[in-house]
Amino acid sequence: MMDKANESPKKKTLVLGGTGKTGSRVVQRLTHGGWPVRVGSRSGEPPFDWSDRTTWKPALQGINAVYVAYQPDLAVPGAPDAIRSFAEMAVKSGVQQLVLLSGRGEPEAQECEQIVVKAGADWTILRASWFSQNFSESYLLEPVLAGYVALPVTNVGEPFIDADDIADVAVAALTQEGHAGQLYELTGPRLLSFEEAVGEIARATGRSVHYEPVSIEAYTAVLAEHSVPDEYIGLLTYLFAEVLDGRNATLTNGVELALGRKPTDFTDYVRKTAATGAWAGELAQQ
Repeated sequence: MMDKANESPKKKTLVLGGTGKTGSRVVQRLTHGGWPVRVGSRSGEPPFDWSDRTTWKPALQGINAVYVAYQPDLAVPGAPDAIRSFAEMAVKSGVQQLVLLSGRGEPEAQECEQIVVKAGADWTILRASWFSQNFSESYLLEPVLAGYVALPVTNVGEPFIDADDIADVAVAALTQEGHAGQLYELTGPRLLSFEEAVGEIARATGRSVHYEPVSIEAYTAVLAEHSVPDEYIGLLTYLFAEVLDGRNATLTNGVELALGRKPTDFTDYVRKTAATGAWAGELAQQ
């Protein structure tokens, strides 16, 4: 096996979702390491938009490697077709490496994985569990700040993964030898229910944050009342009702295999996030 510490020549990387939870962290790490980076987003230069294929080719110009984070999720209808078309265009444009962010327990995501594997470039798959940062940088932040988190999930255990760990693995794959052809299944070091996770946030912040399991019907009704788009309601329904059915209630050693260290524990994520003030209501809502 090749030495992972042996860096390959610096190549230019397009980071799709470059302003998102994992993509922004990948951009930050590559930039800090002196690697040339292009941010793939609607606000990028040139812009990149998954829903506008005319933006793809300009964004791929002069690119050697791509971190592929599909929005909103590989489970949505049309994702495999988009991934197939993008991968074909990327390889034709001279891209030599694709690193795909995928999801555990999603058949549609695994279909996309196979598309990337067969695309004709070096590949690495990052099959990640539920992001810890969903509680602080995504749709669960507002309920945490409100002190009431209601989700259609009971006591199913989830091995929450820190987005910083995902970014570290992605950057290792993009900058070091020895990761091509690897599928890393990335989980945190222990299983927690959503209620336990919310409880840890409450204790660390000194806030009163209550968790309540609700029916999928009640959950979707509330989303509809808040004018959440139907396609996003459908995605959340799928993730909560099907993917969180216990199929992912297992731990893996993907982070350790890729990085040679243990994954970040949820308690450590909560501690560092609480220190930023992300859950201090008066700051987060300014």
